Order: sequence, then structure tokens, then C-alpha cells
Amino acid sequence: MKEACLYEKMEGEKVRCRLCHHRCLIQGGARGICGVRENHAGTLVSLVYGKIIAAHCDPIEKKPLFHFLPGTTSYSIATVGCNFRCTFCQNADISQMPSDQNRIMGEEMSPEEIVGLALTNRALSISYTYTEPTVYFEIALETARVAVSKGLKNVFVSNGYMTRECLEEIHPDLHAANVDLKAFNDRFYQEQCGARLKPVLNTIARMREMGIWLEVTTLLIPGLNDSAEELKDLARFLADTDPAIPWHISRFHPTYRLTDRPVTPVETLRRARDIGYEAGLQYVYTGNIQGDEGENTFCHNCKAPLIDRIGFQVNRNRIMDGRCPECGARVPGVWRQGD
Repeated sequence: MKEACLYEKMEGEKVRCRLCHHRCLIQGGARGICGVRENHAGTLVSLVYGKIIAAHCDPIEKKPLFHFLPGTTSYSIATVGCNFRCTFCQNADISQMPSDQNRIMGEEMSPEEIVGLALTNRALSISYTYTEPTVYFEIALETARVAVSKGLKNVFVSNGYMTRECLEEIHPDLHAANVDLKAFNDRFYQEQCGARLKPVLNTIARMREMGIWLEVTTLLIPGLNDSAEELKDLARFLADTDPAIPWHISRFHPTYRLTDRPVTPVETLRRARDIGYEAGLQYVYTGNIQGDEGENTFCHNCKAPLIDRIGFQVNRNRIMDGRCPECGARVPGVWRQGD
């Protein structure tokens, strides 16, 4: 256990967590919504500091990040716990372990050990992913600082529910993020995730302001968040924030507690991709449809093919010094470790 970051002591040994937008008021002996931060007699502690439940060396494209060091690997870690309760969670066995099983598991690893393994595996970055990095912020923050000292980049794959204070704390050492924008209606967030929409939109805008390289993913669930009107509103929001934000539209498969919905039709994803381009976005990708044209990167200016992919594998990358080789247009992204 380790004393938590970002909380304040209240009367009667209560504490107020300031890590995410739930801002849980936690009684003595109780835990926050995430299930991994507990009030010990007026001191908030992290129950997952250094308890790594998953560690793998992944293609950076798996995050998914298509404009951040493409073709490289990212050492990826997680602890158990999450501040959302998504009915469709693909990693519910670990993200919901504290709430569903009342267990906290993980292998003890220090920040130095994590960074050492990343270097041994020749990764160029460390990704805090699989569950929600906000809830294991203490180990993520310390690891990120060690990683930077060794020349590595840091990536958050997040639901975007962290507070401004949380983001400002890690911002100097956070280089990229993929934020799940799970829908563009507040009712969906309340009913399917146990959260609200507005804080996520604020985080997306704030990350762009801070200069963190940002990509956004939306899992399209038939009948819940895939109407043409909602997708138009979502795409307009992203385009108004920054048309250079890559938008990944992903295919839903029934899982966890949402098994009464069908797999997303391919036509729905392709329609959403068209909607994104019509809204003014420069780069829109389809996910979970291996071999689809929507996996590839085309120049936003002249439409020349730039990066060919199959799944998470880059077969060809024609971007030269961050520019299209055909028309010379600058392609937004981070293309070299030194950028």
C-alpha cells in the first residue's frame, strides 16, 4: 500500500479523492468507486501500487495509436480496478475484479523494474492500458518519470475521466493518449458506464491544449450509440476541437454484461467513417475489420496512400520526415522518438 496522490482530508476521518471526476467522498474503512483506493483512518491509500496484473509488449497500433511511432512496440501494463462500470468491458476480468470478485491481485513490480523490462524488450514507449490508468496513478506517475529519464515515451489508454489536477500532474511526462469517447449522449454514459459525458469531452479538449498527442476511439454498439445523428455530433465535436485528431471507430462484439446486442455491421462502421470525413476530420479509421481499407492511412491533402496495415502490423510506411512524399503536406503525428 502507498499513500494516494490527489486527495484531501475531511472532517471525521473522511477523505475526498480528487483523482477522477467522481470525486468520491470516502468514509473510514471504505473504498472509492474504483475499488482500489481505500480510506485508512483518514489517509487515502492505493491498494494496487506496484501490483501489476498484466504486462505485455504490444504493437503501438494495438492501443490504438496510428500516428504515434508507428511500427514500434510499447511495453504495456495494468493493475486491477476501474472507475467505470461499462457493461461491455472487454477486460472485465481484471478491471472489475475488485467489485465483482472482491479481490486485488498482481505481481509486485517497481517503476525501475517496469522500465527495465521495457528497455529489455526494445520498446520505445510504456503504455498504461488494459484497465484504467487513472486508478493506478501513483505507480503510473512514478514509472513515467523513470521512463522519461531513460529516453522512453509514455502513453495513456484511458476513459478520459481524470480531473484537471490529475492530468496536470502527469502532463510533462505524458506524450500520447487514446481516449475512449464511448458515446455522445449523457444517458449512455450514465446507464452503460456509471459516469457522465461532459468530463470526458473536457479531457479531450484539455489534452489537445497541453500538446499531448491524442487519438480517440469509439466502440459502435448497435442501437445504443450508432445513430447517424449522434455520430455526426460526435465527429463535429472532434473536428471543432482539432480536425487532425485521428478517430478510430471500432466494431462491437457481445461480451461481459452486454450480450443481447449483435456484432456491429461492417456497413455501420464504413458509414461512420464517411460521417467523420464529412464533418472535417482528416483521419478516420475502422477497427476490428481486418483487411478493410479503413485500417490504412491516406494523406489528408492529396489522398495518397501513406501507411498500409493489416490488423496491428504495419506493412509499409511512406511518410518521410513527417510529410507526404507525394504532395509534401505535413502529416500530423509523432513519427520519430526524438519528436
